[in-house]
Amino acid sequence: MSIADYKISNETARLSGDWTTATLGVIPCRIEQEHCLASRLDLSGLGRIDTAGAYAALRLLTRDARVHFDGGSRDDFLRLAALIGDAEPGRDPLRRRPRSMRWVFDAIGFGVAQAASELWKGQIFVGRMTVALVRVAIHPGRLRLVPVLATLEHAGLGAIPIVLFLNFFVGAVLALVCSTMLQMLSANAYVVELVGIGVLREFGALFAAIVFAGRSASAFAAQIGAMRMNQEVDAMQVMGIERYEALVVPRILAAVIALPILTFVGDLGGLAGGMLVAWPLMGIDPDFFLERLVDMVGTKHFWLGMAKAPYFALVVAATGCRHGLDVGGDVESLGARVTTAVVQSIFLIIMFDAIFALLYWQLGL
Repeated sequence: MSIADYKISNETARLSGDWTTATLGVIPCRIEQEHCLASRLDLSGLGRIDTAGAYAALRLLTRDARVHFDGGSRDDFLRLAALIGDAEPGRDPLRRRPRSMRWVFDAIGFGVAQAASELWKGQIFVGRMTVALVRVAIHPGRLRLVPVLATLEHAGLGAIPIVLFLNFFVGAVLALVCSTMLQMLSANAYVVELVGIGVLREFGALFAAIVFAGRSASAFAAQIGAMRMNQEVDAMQVMGIERYEALVVPRILAAVIALPILTFVGDLGGLAGGMLVAWPLMGIDPDFFLERLVDMVGTKHFWLGMAKAPYFALVVAATGCRHGLDVGGDVESLGARVTTAVVQSIFLIIMFDAIFALLYWQLGL
């Protein structure tokens, strides 16, 4: 262990010895008294270094200088200087230093590793969830009906008003946009087909699922995450209660029941919005709208839209529960997992909607 020292000449500070808490001695006071600032650091004689030593070395540098590091690469010094630069307001010497391309590859590698880790965790969750669902299907007595009904009330009945009004305005906007084009072509009656197919086949299920994701995926993640933070999930395991059967399966079943109901309500709202807009703007009265809807659209597109709802519900509920179980022991982890659950649910909904559209096109539906 050698004592820390430095010499400044030609605006270059040459460090020598170990710059650690135990060896700095009077170096900080000396730097404060001499007021000697340099624009270059020579690290060729530098031994060991810790945070205190890095902070003292950085005080040798002018705030507006372009900093160079001579004497070879010292990754330990660079990392410590970066931490200190972030923590000290108005001073970040590494930002003024030309950065190499290494940080780009570090960021890419970290992103790939994180994505692979998330994918692996997702596969583990899907496997355990499937096992729990099969176990409950074989032994129905293991199903807890009270959590299913409570989740169904909160996630299903509580979302009906917002889904109804949201799809009402979606249908109204769809009819309003179509009216301009159809009036130019003197084909006002086709607004019924456009609104009917658009709402029943696509928008009813899609917007109901997005609302469900915003309400329920976040709620599932927050509820289970809070239990994780309070160690209630660990206590359940100690008591011999299988956590997937107690926490995941009831929410999955409630979601699969609730979302088709919300989709049906959304279809009614969307059709009502389109009908009310088509009546004053295009002269299509409600009787003609409903008659043409039954004759020209039929129930085919309704069932094609309803077929998506259980898959969307499964995706939303599984995503919310999975991120809830991954919550750590702090509030920051809870907030991050709740946000990720909502964003990931909406992304998966849109992705699966595109898959369904491609599948229907391939089948000629």
